[in-house]
Amino acid sequence: MQLAIENSIIHQFYSHDDQIGLRLAPEPLSDDEQLHELLEELTTVYTSKPAKGYASFLTEADEAEEVSDFPVLLKQWQAQALEFVELSQQAAKLLLEQLQNYQMLEAGFLLVTRYQHLSTDYLLVAFLPVKVGVTINPNLAVDRSSQLDISKVQLAARIDLTEWQTDPESQRYISFIKGRAGRKVSDFFLDFLGCTERLDAKSQTKRLVDAVTEFGKQAELPPEQRQSLNAVAYEYCDQQWKQGEDVKVKDLSEHFSQAQPTERSFEEFTQALTQEDKPALDESFPTDRSTLRKLVKFQGQGGGVSVAFDHTQLGERVEYDAETDKLTIHGTPPNLRDQLRRYFGIDS
Repeated sequence: MQLAIENSIIHQFYSHDDQIGLRLAPEPLSDDEQLHELLEELTTVYTSKPAKGYASFLTEADEAEEVSDFPVLLKQWQAQALEFVELSQQAAKLLLEQLQNYQMLEAGFLLVTRYQHLSTDYLLVAFLPVKVGVTINPNLAVDRSSQLDISKVQLAARIDLTEWQTDPESQRYISFIKGRAGRKVSDFFLDFLGCTERLDAKSQTKRLVDAVTEFGKQAELPPEQRQSLNAVAYEYCDQQWKQGEDVKVKDLSEHFSQAQPTERSFEEFTQALTQEDKPALDESFPTDRSTLRKLVKFQGQGGGVSVAFDHTQLGERVEYDAETDKLTIHGTPPNLRDQLRRYFGIDS
């Protein structure tokens, strides 16, 4: 990944005597090989996070009681009324306030970076956690050390400065990591940035999965052809997700037409959904990877049982009787089979 770094700086948050403190860096980081390695690793981790939210800055229409000054500082910086270092320092102070308000004693580092990638201008704001481990010092003795734990980053947001400037009415020029516990982890981070979630990628992806399923049914395609369409949809959507690009209904419709021509295209089908007052699909939208898997995999859990299998196995190794609600699996995975045989005392 080729990143053109414009400015980058790191500020430190530390805890002491049940208080959170802040140490501000007086100048930007040097644009050296180590910085590029850090940012490339961070952007790779950020991009690979399966669940993201999409937001924009709060406006008067949101009628929020308290709004962070971060958007104001950003506008001042864009207007060259504020230097990058001062922008980052003021941002760090705003984050400190949120950490204190939420009574969080999280030690780590705030990274603020402006960079360009594929002609798009970004501002990445990330809270980098640290982990403590052991190392061997120059005297060949075991010593404790701390280092950045990039893989565990959960608080990060990327502002598409290009889109914000060219389309300020956009609802999604800010993307952020959504934790496994929903927005609870990222609530205070969004408050710090002065933005709110506008687009739920998971809901949009669920609508897509439902639309693809219904499209195959209404086209009266046999099961194997419906499975083929699901596979085509998954392959296209997954590739878009890996590249950080939106899924476009028009493009997906063309993929369907090439793989399995039907009287009515998928694009026409989704437009008809809108006319029928059913949940509509946007023309383009980011996807949630975990939800995408429903296109090619059945899975569920409950009552102490967890089951998952590919769509292609239904009617082959897996049979389902809807009347008795009975699922029959012919042949078990080797590791499961070994566990069962050992449990029952059967020689392998």
